[in-house]
Amino acid sequence: EFPQLASFPLPDYGIRYTKRGGLLKYRLLFDAPKILSVIRKEEQLVEKLMEQENISGIISDNRFGVRSGKVPSVYITHQLNVLSGSTSALTGKLHRKIISRFDACWIPDYPEFPGLGGKLSHRKIKGTDVRYTGPLSRFKKTAVPPDKKYDLLILLSGPEPQRSLLEQKLLVELKNYRGKVLFIRGSIQPEKNLQSENPNLIIKNYLLQKELEQAILKSKLILSRPGYSTIMDLEKLHANAFFIPTPGQTEQEYLARLHKQLGNAPYASQNEISIKMLKKTADYTGFGEKSAIKTTFPFQIFK
Repeated sequence: EFPQLASFPLPDYGIRYTKRGGLLKYRLLFDAPKILSVIRKEEQLVEKLMEQENISGIISDNRFGVRSGKVPSVYITHQLNVLSGSTSALTGKLHRKIISRFDACWIPDYPEFPGLGGKLSHRKIKGTDVRYTGPLSRFKKTAVPPDKKYDLLILLSGPEPQRSLLEQKLLVELKNYRGKVLFIRGSIQPEKNLQSENPNLIIKNYLLQKELEQAILKSKLILSRPGYSTIMDLEKLHANAFFIPTPGQTEQEYLARLHKQLGNAPYASQNEISIKMLKKTADYTGFGEKSAIKTTFPFQIFK
């Protein structure tokens, strides 16, 4: 997206989901030592980059070890509360402990509850400089012709194996679908001959910013995971959506329920989803930017 900027790879947390959603919590617990090792590697890398690049400030997007006591360091997250079922109180406390190591925490949501994140993003934290920036999106809302190009845009994302499991299920469901579909697999791989039995179905591995922005604007309905970044993009582009939470990911399950209750979008579980369910979106308003709420981006910390 930004070839003119210098970039440096960070070590991979290596988080992989389970086929059975209920086991995800235990998989993450099993991976905890590996994640702690990656955090130490992050801290070492940051110290090297501090000297090499003459860095004057850090903005960390949910990277626990990307901070320094030598310059202002900001943590960006929408999870002041981390939902993990019966262990939510513990995971939330641990995350807030990590947040407290930074100079400030920026929340990409509206300050008024429920915003887009509900109880995930609205909580007071003692001793931490918490600022609400408003939702963050790389997209811009532009005028599009009233006749939409696609009846359905499918946006897949997230860790394996759940991404592939949903892809396989949806391709079966779409065999006899008569509307025009653009299917974005969410796989950063070289394009090959991606074909389908359905002539109305176009399959792409991924789209870059401008192409994806136009695809969303030209689609009647978006079928996707209710990831928070996706929700912010849908809000920015005033899109209609249907959600399928990742099995076992408590946060996505909560966000799906929240936006159903708010009247924005319906949802279904991965096991239950069928294309016929998409008709439910007629009873929902879709997303729309809350333009009346003004927020100021808090860059003053770097001055």
